[in-house]
Amino acid sequence: MVNFSLLLPAVLNGVTTGAIYALIALGLTLIYGVLHIINFAHGSLLMLALYAAFFLYTLAGIDPYVAVLILVPAFFVLGYGLQRFVIQPTSHGRDENILLVTLGLAIIIDNLALWLWTSTTRTIDTWYAFEVVDLGFAFIPLPKVIAFFGALAFAALLWALITFTDLGRAIRAVARERDGARLVGIRVEHVYAMTFGIGTAAVAAAACFLLPTFYVTPQVGYAFVLVAFTTVVLGGMGSFVGALSAGLLLGIVESLGGLYLGESLGQLGIFVIFILILLFRPMGLFGARA
Repeated sequence: MVNFSLLLPAVLNGVTTGAIYALIALGLTLIYGVLHIINFAHGSLLMLALYAAFFLYTLAGIDPYVAVLILVPAFFVLGYGLQRFVIQPTSHGRDENILLVTLGLAIIIDNLALWLWTSTTRTIDTWYAFEVVDLGFAFIPLPKVIAFFGALAFAALLWALITFTDLGRAIRAVARERDGARLVGIRVEHVYAMTFGIGTAAVAAAACFLLPTFYVTPQVGYAFVLVAFTTVVLGGMGSFVGALSAGLLLGIVESLGGLYLGESLGQLGIFVIFILILLFRPMGLFGARA
C-alpha cells in the first residue's frame, strides 16, 4: 500500500534536489556539446565554488544566495582562463589530451584544497536553514525551495543566452560545424573559452544554492560529478532540455530510493538507470543517433 503522505513530500524533495543536479549537468553538457570532451575537472570546480561561498559567508558575512552575484562572474573568468591559457595550449587540439589535462586539473585542485583546508567537514549556519514552506500536504525546507527556483531561473537565463544572443548563435555554430564556423569569421578558440567559462559559472551558481543545506570537503565534488555524468548520459549527450529533464528525474529517483531503501542506498536507483540507459538507449532520452 502506497503511503501518499510520505510519497508526495519525497517526490517534491527529489524535484528540488534534481534542479541542482540539472544545473550542474547543464554546465557539463554545454561543454560537451561545443568542445565534444568530458570535463573531468567539473566536480573539482564545484568543490572550489563551495569553498569560495563558504569563506565569503564566514569571513565577509555574505549570504550564499547573494554570493551568486560574485561567484558566477568570478568563476566564469576562471573557466575562461583555464580553457584559453591552460587546456587549449597544452592539448594541442587533440581531444584525448584535453581529457588528460582536465583530469590533471582535477587532481591538482583536489589535492591543493586538501593541503590548504584539510579534510575537515565544514558547514554554515544560516537563520533560514530550518525554515520550511507549508504546502498543506507537505513541508519543504525553505533553502531547497529557493535552490529549486534559483536553479530554474539560472537555467532559463542560460537557455536565453544560447537561443537569442550572438554569442549563443556562435556557440551553436561551433558545436555543429567547427571548420565552417571558422570560415565565416567566428573566433573558435574564443567561443571554446566562453563555453568553458559559462559551464564553470553554472557550477558556481549550483554551489551557492547548495551550500545552505550541504557541507564542504575537498572530496565533495566526486559524488556530484558522478550524478552529473549520469544526468548528461540519461538526457542525451549535448542536449540542454535532456540535462534539465534528467536532473529532475534523477532527483526524484534518489529521493524515492532513500525513502524505500534507506538514505545510504538512495543513489542506487540513479546508477541502475545509468546502466539501463547504456544498455538499451545509449543516445539518451533526448539524444539522437550519430
